[in-house]
Amino acid sequence: MKLLEGKTAIITGASRGIGKAIALKFAQEGCNIAFTDLFDDENMKATEAEIAAIGVKAKGYASDASNFEDTERVVGEIVKDFGRIDALVNNAGITKDTLLMRMSEAQWDAVINVNLKSVFNFTKAAQRTMLKQRSGSIINMSSVVGVSGNAGQANYSASKAGIIGFTKSVARELGARNIRSNAIAPGFIITEMTAKIPEDARKEWEASIPLKRGGTPEEVAGVATFLASDLSSYVSGQVITVCGAMNT
Repeated sequence: MKLLEGKTAIITGASRGIGKAIALKFAQEGCNIAFTDLFDDENMKATEAEIAAIGVKAKGYASDASNFEDTERVVGEIVKDFGRIDALVNNAGITKDTLLMRMSEAQWDAVINVNLKSVFNFTKAAQRTMLKQRSGSIINMSSVVGVSGNAGQANYSASKAGIIGFTKSVARELGARNIRSNAIAPGFIITEMTAKIPEDARKEWEASIPLKRGGTPEEVAGVATFLASDLSSYVSGQVITVCGAMNT
């Protein structure tokens, strides 16, 4: 029996990177996948085909996760198409890194809206179905910088710290209906986003990690799979760091 056999998951921002790795891992464990990204483009179509080839139902949806009305619309479509929501992975995120003295209001607002408001939007829209089912697992992507902060990332750190507070509050609110809420806080994960970091800075960062390497999207996906499955049926309100002991 596969860990997520017969379940349905919504994964935001899943055309690439960590979100795509989670979608593929969930599918390998028998989960039907509804995933979103900002545009219905070649990336989305290729990801949809890759997930479907595993043998589960898969569909991509164009969605602005930071927009409340658009999120209500897309979650309504997903429920109509799939019938249920067993797991919600709030993964959509962006960075606009700069020192606070140089940070514009627009850079602050964009990161808070995409990273934090999107979690509110999707959780609020999906909870109705989960409340009716009296079951569900909400998995929110935070970050180690949401736990410990980082210079040049005040907007990103604030958004990811906000996700932790939100996660813990939702766990308390929805626990009586058998709905769990947890956060994952990845450290230095090798993705398209981190590939833009200069090599010398990347090597310096890796040297500071006790495991002496960056993590992979698949390693984050393994933790997400645990949280979406019944293996974690008594785990709620927690933040699991996936960071190679960088943040202890």
